[in-house]
Amino acid sequence: MIFAEQAFLPDGWGVNVRLTVTDGLLATVTANASAEPTDIRVQALLPALANLHSHSFQRAMAGMTEHRAAGQDSFWSWRDLMYRFTARLAPDQIEAIAAQVFMEMQEAGFASVGEFHYLHHQPGGSPYADPAELTQRIYAAASQTGIGLTHLPVLYTYGGAGKQSLAEGQKRFGTTPDQFARLLDAARIGAKNLPPDTQVGIAPHSLRATSPAGLAEILPLAAGNPIHIHIAEQPKEVADITAWLGAHPVDWLLDNANPGPDWCAIHATHMTPQETARLAKTGAVAGLCPITEANLGDGAFNGPGWLAAKGAFGVGSDSNIRISMVEELRMLEYSQRLRDLARNVMTDAGSVGETLYKTAAKGGAQALGRPAGQIAPGFLADLAAIDPTHPSLCALSPGQLIDGLIFAAPDCVVTDVWSAGRHMVRGGRHIHRDQITAGYRNAVRTLMADL
Repeated sequence: MIFAEQAFLPDGWGVNVRLTVTDGLLATVTANASAEPTDIRVQALLPALANLHSHSFQRAMAGMTEHRAAGQDSFWSWRDLMYRFTARLAPDQIEAIAAQVFMEMQEAGFASVGEFHYLHHQPGGSPYADPAELTQRIYAAASQTGIGLTHLPVLYTYGGAGKQSLAEGQKRFGTTPDQFARLLDAARIGAKNLPPDTQVGIAPHSLRATSPAGLAEILPLAAGNPIHIHIAEQPKEVADITAWLGAHPVDWLLDNANPGPDWCAIHATHMTPQETARLAKTGAVAGLCPITEANLGDGAFNGPGWLAAKGAFGVGSDSNIRISMVEELRMLEYSQRLRDLARNVMTDAGSVGETLYKTAAKGGAQALGRPAGQIAPGFLADLAAIDPTHPSLCALSPGQLIDGLIFAAPDCVVTDVWSAGRHMVRGGRHIHRDQITAGYRNAVRTLMADL
Protein backbone atom coordinates (compact mmCIF):
# COMPACT_ATOMS: atom_id res chain seq x y z
CA MET A 1 0.00 0.00 0.00
CA ILE A 2 1.13 3.57 -0.69
CA PHE A 3 0.47 6.70 1.34
CA ALA A 4 1.16 10.09 -0.24
CA GLU A 5 1.10 13.36 1.63
CA GLN A 6 -0.23 14.83 -1.60
CA ALA A 7 -1.20 13.21 -4.89
CA PHE A 8 -2.15 14.62 -8.29
CA LEU A 9 -5.63 13.16 -8.81
CA PRO A 10 -7.88 13.66 -11.86
CA ASP A 11 -9.59 16.65 -10.20
CA GLY A 12 -6.41 18.20 -8.77
CA TRP A 13 -4.18 17.76 -5.75
CA GLY A 14 -5.48 15.55 -2.96
CA VAL A 15 -4.09 15.48 0.56
CA ASN A 16 -3.18 12.39 2.61
CA VAL A 17 -4.00 9.97 -0.17
CA ARG A 18 -3.87 6.22 0.49
CA LEU A 19 -3.71 3.81 -2.45
CA THR A 20 -4.14 0.05 -2.52
CA VAL A 21 -2.82 -2.00 -5.43
CA THR A 22 -4.13 -5.38 -6.58
CA ASP A 23 -2.64 -7.29 -9.53
CA GLY A 24 -0.88 -4.15 -10.75
CA LEU A 25 -4.05 -2.03 -10.72
CA LEU A 26 -5.11 0.72 -8.36
CA ALA A 27 -7.91 -0.88 -6.31
CA THR A 28 -8.72 2.08 -4.06
CA VAL A 29 -7.64 5.73 -3.96
CA THR A 30 -8.74 7.49 -0.78
CA ALA A 31 -8.01 11.12 0.06
CA ASN A 32 -7.97 12.54 3.60
CA ALA A 33 -6.97 9.10 4.87
CA SER A 34 -4.61 7.92 7.56
CA ALA A 35 -1.43 5.97 6.93
CA GLU A 36 -1.01 2.41 8.14
CA PRO A 37 2.31 1.32 9.67
CA THR A 38 3.17 -0.93 6.72
CA ASP A 39 2.44 1.68 4.02
CA ILE A 40 5.17 2.91 1.70
CA ARG A 41 5.18 6.65 2.34
CA VAL A 42 6.02 9.33 -0.24
CA GLN A 43 5.59 13.07 -0.27
CA ALA A 44 4.12 13.96 -3.68
CA LEU A 45 2.71 11.37 -6.07
CA LEU A 46 1.99 11.71 -9.79
CA PRO A 47 0.68 9.40 -12.48
CA ALA A 48 3.89 8.31 -14.19
CA LEU A 49 4.35 9.11 -17.85
CA ALA A 50 4.85 6.58 -20.62
CA ASN A 51 7.91 6.93 -22.84
CA LEU A 52 6.10 6.25 -26.09
CA HIS A 53 9.01 6.04 -28.55
CA SER A 54 12.42 4.47 -28.03
CA HIS A 55 15.16 2.90 -30.14
CA SER A 56 17.08 1.61 -27.14
CA PHE A 57 20.25 0.53 -28.97
CA GLN A 58 20.97 4.13 -30.02
CA ARG A 59 21.74 5.01 -26.38
CA ALA A 60 25.21 3.48 -26.79
CA MET A 61 26.15 5.96 -29.54
CA ALA A 62 25.09 9.07 -27.59
CA GLY A 63 27.74 11.75 -28.02
CA MET A 64 29.41 10.05 -30.99
CA THR A 65 27.75 12.12 -33.72
CA GLU A 66 28.36 15.67 -32.48
CA HIS A 67 31.39 16.32 -34.70
CA ARG A 68 30.77 18.26 -37.89
CA ALA A 69 32.22 16.91 -41.11
CA ALA A 70 32.60 18.83 -44.36
CA GLY A 71 29.29 20.14 -45.63
CA GLN A 72 26.03 20.44 -43.72
CA ASP A 73 25.18 17.82 -41.12
CA SER A 74 21.56 16.69 -41.02
CA PHE A 75 19.32 13.84 -39.99
CA TRP A 76 20.46 11.98 -43.08
CA SER A 77 24.18 12.21 -42.31
CA TRP A 78 23.42 11.16 -38.71
CA ARG A 79 21.49 8.18 -40.05
CA ASP A 80 24.50 6.96 -42.06
CA LEU A 81 26.63 7.03 -38.91
CA MET A 82 23.93 5.15 -37.02
CA TYR A 83 23.88 2.40 -39.66
CA ARG A 84 27.62 1.88 -39.37
CA PHE A 85 27.32 1.65 -35.59
CA THR A 86 24.41 -0.77 -35.77
CA ALA A 87 26.33 -3.21 -37.94
CA ARG A 88 28.53 -4.15 -34.96
CA LEU A 89 25.91 -4.82 -32.30
CA ALA A 90 25.68 -8.35 -30.91
CA PRO A 91 22.57 -9.75 -29.17
CA ASP A 92 24.03 -9.66 -25.66
CA GLN A 93 25.10 -6.04 -26.20
CA ILE A 94 21.61 -5.11 -27.41
CA GLU A 95 20.14 -6.65 -24.25
CA ALA A 96 22.58 -4.86 -21.94
CA ILE A 97 22.03 -1.51 -23.65
CA ALA A 98 18.25 -1.89 -23.48
CA ALA A 99 18.40 -2.72 -19.77
CA GLN A 100 20.45 0.42 -19.11
CA VAL A 101 18.02 2.52 -21.13
CA PHE A 102 14.93 1.13 -19.42
CA MET A 103 16.52 1.64 -16.00
CA GLU A 104 17.40 5.25 -16.84
CA MET A 105 13.86 5.85 -18.03
CA GLN A 106 12.44 4.61 -14.74
CA GLU A 107 14.83 6.69 -12.68
CA ALA A 108 13.75 9.70 -14.75
CA GLY A 109 10.07 9.06 -13.93
CA PHE A 110 8.82 6.97 -16.85
CA ALA A 111 6.93 3.81 -15.87
CA SER A 112 6.60 2.28 -19.34
CA VAL A 113 8.14 2.35 -22.80
CA GLY A 114 7.14 1.83 -26.40
CA GLU A 115 10.14 0.06 -27.94
CA PHE A 116 10.05 0.75 -31.70
CA HIS A 117 12.16 -2.27 -32.55
CA TYR A 118 13.66 -2.58 -36.01
CA LEU A 119 16.85 -4.53 -35.34
CA HIS A 120 15.80 -8.02 -36.40
CA HIS A 121 18.69 -9.81 -38.16
CA GLN A 122 22.38 -10.55 -37.99
CA PRO A 123 24.89 -8.09 -39.50
CA GLY A 124 24.54 -8.38 -43.25
CA GLY A 125 20.85 -9.27 -43.03
CA SER A 126 20.86 -13.05 -42.46
CA PRO A 127 18.09 -14.07 -40.07
CA TYR A 128 18.80 -15.62 -36.69
CA ALA A 129 17.61 -19.19 -36.14
CA ASP A 130 14.90 -17.66 -33.95
CA PRO A 131 13.44 -14.76 -35.98
CA ALA A 132 12.57 -13.05 -32.69
CA GLU A 133 16.08 -13.41 -31.21
CA LEU A 134 16.56 -9.68 -30.75
CA THR A 135 12.99 -9.18 -29.60
CA GLN A 136 13.73 -11.74 -26.89
CA ARG A 137 16.70 -9.59 -25.83
CA ILE A 138 14.37 -6.61 -25.40
CA TYR A 139 12.05 -8.82 -23.36
CA ALA A 140 14.94 -9.90 -21.14
CA ALA A 141 15.84 -6.25 -20.51
CA ALA A 142 12.24 -5.42 -19.66
CA SER A 143 12.10 -8.37 -17.25
CA GLN A 144 15.30 -7.30 -15.53
CA THR A 145 14.16 -3.70 -15.07
CA GLY A 146 10.45 -4.29 -14.46
CA ILE A 147 9.43 -1.52 -16.85
CA GLY A 148 6.04 -1.71 -18.53
CA LEU A 149 6.67 -2.71 -22.14
CA THR A 150 4.74 -2.11 -25.31
CA HIS A 151 6.84 -3.88 -27.90
CA LEU A 152 6.52 -2.62 -31.46
CA PRO A 153 8.18 -4.86 -34.06
CA VAL A 154 8.91 -2.87 -37.20
CA LEU A 155 8.12 -3.58 -40.84
CA TYR A 156 11.02 -2.15 -42.86
CA THR A 157 10.94 -3.34 -46.47
CA TYR A 158 12.55 -0.63 -48.58
CA GLY A 159 15.52 1.73 -48.41
CA GLY A 160 13.58 4.83 -49.37
CA ALA A 161 10.49 6.26 -51.04
CA GLY A 162 9.55 4.55 -54.29
CA LYS A 163 10.57 1.05 -53.20
CA GLN A 164 14.30 1.70 -53.26
CA SER A 165 16.51 -1.27 -52.45
CA LEU A 166 17.78 -1.57 -48.91
CA ALA A 167 21.20 -0.06 -48.35
CA GLU A 168 23.86 -2.21 -46.73
CA GLY A 169 23.30 -0.54 -43.36
CA GLN A 170 19.57 -1.28 -43.49
CA LYS A 171 19.77 -5.03 -44.09
CA ARG A 172 19.54 -5.87 -40.38
CA PHE A 173 16.13 -4.19 -40.45
CA GLY A 174 14.73 -5.62 -43.67
CA THR A 175 11.44 -7.52 -43.55
CA THR A 176 8.81 -8.37 -46.12
CA PRO A 177 5.20 -8.44 -44.93
CA ASP A 178 5.35 -12.26 -44.76
CA GLN A 179 8.55 -12.20 -42.73
CA PHE A 180 7.06 -9.54 -40.49
CA ALA A 181 3.98 -11.67 -39.83
CA ARG A 182 6.16 -14.57 -38.69
CA LEU A 183 8.25 -12.25 -36.52
CA LEU A 184 5.12 -10.79 -34.96
CA ASP A 185 3.75 -14.25 -34.15
CA ALA A 186 7.00 -15.17 -32.44
CA ALA A 187 7.03 -11.87 -30.53
CA ARG A 188 3.50 -12.44 -29.25
CA ILE A 189 4.30 -15.96 -28.11
CA GLY A 190 7.40 -14.71 -26.28
CA ALA A 191 5.46 -11.91 -24.60
CA LYS A 192 3.34 -14.47 -22.75
CA ASN A 193 6.29 -14.94 -20.40
CA LEU A 194 6.22 -11.25 -19.41
CA PRO A 195 3.86 -9.49 -16.96
CA PRO A 196 0.23 -9.17 -18.09
CA ASP A 197 0.53 -5.42 -18.69
CA THR A 198 2.89 -6.16 -21.62
CA GLN A 199 1.53 -5.20 -25.04
CA VAL A 200 2.71 -6.14 -28.54
CA GLY A 201 1.67 -3.76 -31.29
CA ILE A 202 3.00 -3.16 -34.79
CA ALA A 203 5.14 -0.46 -36.36
CA PRO A 204 5.27 0.10 -40.10
CA HIS A 205 8.49 2.09 -39.95
CA SER A 206 7.44 4.92 -42.27
CA LEU A 207 5.83 5.43 -45.66
CA ARG A 208 9.31 5.60 -47.20
CA ALA A 209 10.30 2.18 -45.79
CA THR A 210 7.07 0.42 -46.75
CA SER A 211 4.70 0.44 -49.72
CA PRO A 212 0.96 1.00 -49.96
CA ALA A 213 0.39 -2.70 -50.57
CA GLY A 214 2.69 -3.80 -47.75
CA LEU A 215 1.09 -1.38 -45.31
CA ALA A 216 -2.40 -2.59 -46.20
CA GLU A 217 -1.27 -6.19 -45.73
CA ILE A 218 0.07 -5.79 -42.19
CA LEU A 219 -2.44 -3.37 -40.65
CA PRO A 220 -4.99 -6.13 -39.87
CA LEU A 221 -2.24 -7.87 -37.87
CA ALA A 222 -2.51 -5.14 -35.23
CA ALA A 223 -5.75 -6.77 -34.08
CA GLY A 224 -6.69 -3.80 -31.92
CA ASN A 225 -3.19 -3.28 -30.50
CA PRO A 226 -1.16 -0.07 -30.95
CA ILE A 227 0.06 0.99 -34.40
CA HIS A 228 3.04 3.36 -34.52
CA ILE A 229 4.60 4.96 -37.59
CA HIS A 230 7.26 7.61 -38.26
CA ILE A 231 5.60 10.36 -40.28
CA ALA A 232 6.60 13.78 -41.65
CA GLU A 233 9.80 14.01 -39.60
CA GLN A 234 11.92 15.73 -42.23
CA PRO A 235 11.21 18.11 -45.17
CA LYS A 236 13.06 15.75 -47.52
CA GLU A 237 10.82 12.90 -46.43
CA VAL A 238 7.74 15.03 -47.14
CA ALA A 239 9.07 15.94 -50.58
CA ASP A 240 10.02 12.36 -51.44
CA ILE A 241 6.64 10.93 -50.40
CA THR A 242 4.76 13.69 -52.19
CA ALA A 243 6.71 13.02 -55.41
CA TRP A 244 6.09 9.26 -55.12
CA LEU A 245 2.52 9.00 -53.80
CA GLY A 246 1.13 12.33 -54.95
CA ALA A 247 0.22 13.63 -51.50
CA HIS A 248 1.87 14.85 -48.32
CA PRO A 249 2.58 11.95 -45.96
CA VAL A 250 -0.12 12.66 -43.37
CA ASP A 251 -2.74 13.40 -46.02
CA TRP A 252 -1.87 10.14 -47.77
CA LEU A 253 -2.09 8.21 -44.50
CA LEU A 254 -5.46 9.74 -43.68
CA ASP A 255 -6.85 8.97 -47.13
CA ASN A 256 -5.52 5.42 -47.35
CA ALA A 257 -4.94 3.86 -43.92
CA ASN A 258 -7.82 5.09 -41.74
CA PRO A 259 -5.78 5.98 -38.62
CA GLY A 260 -7.68 6.23 -35.36
CA PRO A 261 -7.15 6.28 -31.58
CA ASP A 262 -4.97 3.15 -31.66
CA TRP A 263 -2.43 4.95 -33.87
CA CYS A 264 0.60 6.97 -32.81
CA ALA A 265 2.07 9.32 -35.41
CA ILE A 266 5.72 9.67 -34.41
CA HIS A 267 7.13 13.20 -34.88
CA ALA A 268 4.48 14.53 -37.33
CA THR A 269 6.66 17.62 -37.40
CA HIS A 270 6.08 18.91 -40.91
CA MET A 271 2.31 18.90 -41.31
CA THR A 272 0.23 21.51 -43.09
CA PRO A 273 -2.47 23.21 -41.00
CA GLN A 274 -5.05 21.10 -42.82
CA GLU A 275 -3.17 17.87 -42.06
CA THR A 276 -2.83 18.95 -38.43
CA ALA A 277 -6.57 19.44 -38.02
CA ARG A 278 -7.47 16.24 -39.90
CA LEU A 279 -5.06 14.01 -37.97
CA ALA A 280 -6.10 15.42 -34.59
CA LYS A 281 -9.76 14.63 -35.34
CA THR A 282 -8.98 10.93 -35.77
CA GLY A 283 -7.98 10.62 -32.10
CA ALA A 284 -4.48 9.44 -33.03
CA VAL A 285 -1.69 10.43 -30.65
CA ALA A 286 1.17 12.64 -31.82
CA GLY A 287 4.33 10.97 -30.53
CA LEU A 288 6.70 13.85 -29.83
CA CYS A 289 10.41 13.41 -29.05
CA PRO A 290 11.58 16.99 -28.47
CA ILE A 291 15.15 16.26 -27.33
CA THR A 292 15.92 14.00 -30.29
CA GLU A 293 14.06 16.27 -32.69
CA ALA A 294 16.24 19.16 -31.52
CA ASN A 295 19.41 17.07 -31.65
CA LEU A 296 18.70 15.95 -35.23
CA GLY A 297 17.57 19.37 -36.41
CA ASP A 298 14.13 18.08 -37.33
CA GLY A 299 12.19 21.25 -36.55
CA ALA A 300 9.48 22.17 -34.05
CA PHE A 301 6.07 20.53 -33.86
CA ASN A 302 3.02 22.76 -34.43
CA GLY A 303 1.87 22.71 -30.82
CA PRO A 304 -0.69 25.54 -30.92
CA GLY A 305 -2.38 24.13 -34.02
CA TRP A 306 -2.52 20.66 -32.52
CA LEU A 307 -3.98 21.91 -29.24
CA ALA A 308 -6.52 24.04 -31.09
CA ALA A 309 -7.67 20.88 -32.88
CA LYS A 310 -7.95 19.04 -29.52
CA GLY A 311 -5.13 16.67 -30.48
CA ALA A 312 -3.65 14.09 -28.11
CA PHE A 313 0.10 13.85 -27.57
CA GLY A 314 2.72 12.06 -25.54
CA VAL A 315 6.50 12.16 -25.37
CA GLY A 316 9.33 9.72 -26.02
CA SER A 317 13.10 9.70 -25.90
CA ASP A 318 13.64 8.23 -29.40
CA SER A 319 17.46 8.12 -29.89
CA ASN A 320 17.98 8.20 -26.10
CA ILE A 321 20.81 10.70 -26.38
CA ARG A 322 19.38 12.19 -23.17
CA ILE A 323 16.79 10.39 -21.08
CA SER A 324 14.80 12.89 -19.05
CA MET A 325 11.07 12.98 -18.55
CA VAL A 326 11.05 16.59 -17.38
CA GLU A 327 13.38 17.77 -20.14
CA GLU A 328 11.22 16.26 -22.90
CA LEU A 329 8.28 18.34 -21.68
CA ARG A 330 10.51 21.36 -21.08
CA MET A 331 12.00 21.16 -24.58
CA LEU A 332 8.54 20.80 -26.10
CA GLU A 333 7.37 24.05 -24.56
CA TYR A 334 10.63 25.89 -25.16
CA SER A 335 10.68 24.94 -28.85
CA GLN A 336 7.30 26.63 -29.20
CA ARG A 337 8.48 29.74 -27.35
CA LEU A 338 11.60 30.08 -29.50
CA ARG A 339 9.63 29.79 -32.72
CA ASP A 340 6.69 31.98 -31.71
CA LEU A 341 8.52 34.56 -29.57
CA ALA A 342 5.95 33.94 -26.84
CA ARG A 343 5.67 32.35 -23.39
CA ASN A 344 3.37 29.67 -21.95
CA VAL A 345 2.35 28.44 -25.38
CA MET A 346 1.19 24.86 -24.75
CA THR A 347 -1.98 25.68 -22.82
CA ASP A 348 -5.19 27.57 -23.45
CA ALA A 349 -5.19 28.99 -19.92
CA GLY A 350 -3.75 28.25 -16.50
CA SER A 351 -0.70 26.19 -15.65
CA VAL A 352 1.32 25.23 -18.72
CA GLY A 353 3.14 22.58 -16.67
CA GLU A 354 -0.06 20.87 -15.56
CA THR A 355 -1.44 20.97 -19.10
CA LEU A 356 1.73 19.44 -20.52
CA TYR A 357 1.92 16.76 -17.85
CA LYS A 358 -1.73 15.71 -17.82
CA THR A 359 -1.97 15.65 -21.61
CA ALA A 360 1.26 13.68 -21.99
CA ALA A 361 0.20 11.23 -19.26
CA LYS A 362 -3.11 10.52 -20.98
CA GLY A 363 -1.72 10.50 -24.53
CA GLY A 364 1.29 8.36 -23.69
CA ALA A 365 -0.87 5.74 -21.99
CA GLN A 366 -3.23 5.70 -24.97
CA ALA A 367 -0.35 5.29 -27.42
CA LEU A 368 1.00 2.27 -25.53
CA GLY A 369 -2.39 0.64 -25.02
CA ARG A 370 -2.02 0.91 -21.24
CA PRO A 371 -4.94 1.77 -18.95
CA ALA A 372 -2.78 4.32 -17.15
CA GLY A 373 -2.16 8.05 -16.93
CA GLN A 374 -4.41 8.75 -13.94
CA ILE A 375 -4.37 8.01 -10.24
CA ALA A 376 -7.81 6.44 -10.07
CA PRO A 377 -9.29 3.02 -9.32
CA GLY A 378 -9.06 0.59 -12.21
CA PHE A 379 -5.97 2.20 -13.73
CA LEU A 380 -2.53 0.61 -13.72
CA ALA A 381 -0.36 1.59 -10.78
CA ASP A 382 2.08 3.49 -13.00
CA LEU A 383 3.21 6.05 -10.44
CA ALA A 384 6.07 8.47 -9.84
CA ALA A 385 6.88 10.20 -6.57
CA ILE A 386 8.85 13.43 -6.34
CA ASP A 387 10.49 15.34 -3.51
CA PRO A 388 8.74 18.71 -3.05
CA THR A 389 11.33 19.71 -0.42
CA HIS A 390 14.12 19.78 -3.02
CA PRO A 391 15.58 23.31 -3.32
CA SER A 392 14.16 23.64 -6.85
CA LEU A 393 10.63 22.98 -5.56
CA CYS A 394 10.44 23.87 -1.87
CA ALA A 395 9.22 27.45 -2.39
CA LEU A 396 6.25 26.39 -4.53
CA SER A 397 2.62 25.85 -3.64
CA PRO A 398 0.92 22.63 -4.79
CA GLY A 399 -0.59 24.54 -7.70
CA GLN A 400 2.92 25.47 -8.87
CA LEU A 401 4.60 22.14 -8.19
CA ILE A 402 4.30 20.62 -11.68
CA ASP A 403 5.41 23.90 -13.26
CA GLY A 404 8.47 23.74 -11.02
CA LEU A 405 9.03 20.08 -11.84
CA ILE A 406 9.08 20.70 -15.59
CA PHE A 407 10.81 24.07 -15.80
CA ALA A 408 13.10 24.23 -12.75
CA ALA A 409 13.86 20.80 -11.35
CA PRO A 410 16.63 18.29 -12.07
CA ASP A 411 15.84 14.63 -12.72
CA CYS A 412 16.93 13.67 -9.21
CA VAL A 413 13.69 14.99 -7.67
CA VAL A 414 12.11 11.69 -8.75
CA THR A 415 12.30 9.45 -5.68
CA ASP A 416 10.13 6.42 -6.47
CA VAL A 417 8.58 4.80 -9.54
CA TRP A 418 6.11 1.95 -9.82
CA SER A 419 5.42 0.15 -13.12
CA ALA A 420 2.07 -1.65 -12.88
CA GLY A 421 2.68 -1.82 -9.13
CA ARG A 422 6.28 -3.02 -9.44
CA HIS A 423 8.25 -0.71 -7.13
CA MET A 424 11.48 -0.50 -9.15
CA VAL A 425 12.88 2.92 -8.15
CA ARG A 426 13.34 3.65 -4.46
CA GLY A 427 15.14 6.64 -3.01
CA GLY A 428 16.02 7.78 -6.54
CA ARG A 429 17.79 4.53 -7.48
CA HIS A 430 16.61 1.57 -9.48
CA ILE A 431 16.79 -1.50 -7.27
CA HIS A 432 19.02 -3.28 -9.83
CA ARG A 433 21.09 -0.27 -10.85
CA ASP A 434 24.54 -1.61 -9.97
CA GLN A 435 24.05 -4.90 -11.79
CA ILE A 436 22.51 -3.29 -14.86
CA THR A 437 25.16 -0.59 -15.17
CA ALA A 438 27.98 -3.11 -14.77
CA GLY A 439 26.49 -5.13 -17.62
CA TYR A 440 26.16 -2.04 -19.78
CA ARG A 441 29.74 -0.93 -19.20
CA ASN A 442 31.03 -4.38 -20.09
CA ALA A 443 28.91 -4.45 -23.25
CA VAL A 444 30.04 -1.09 -24.56
CA ARG A 445 33.66 -1.81 -23.66
CA THR A 446 33.52 -4.89 -25.90
CA LEU A 447 31.62 -3.01 -28.58
CA MET A 448 34.12 -0.15 -28.71
CA ALA A 449 37.01 -2.63 -28.99
CA ASP A 450 35.35 -4.04 -32.13
CA LEU A 451 34.75 -0.68 -33.82
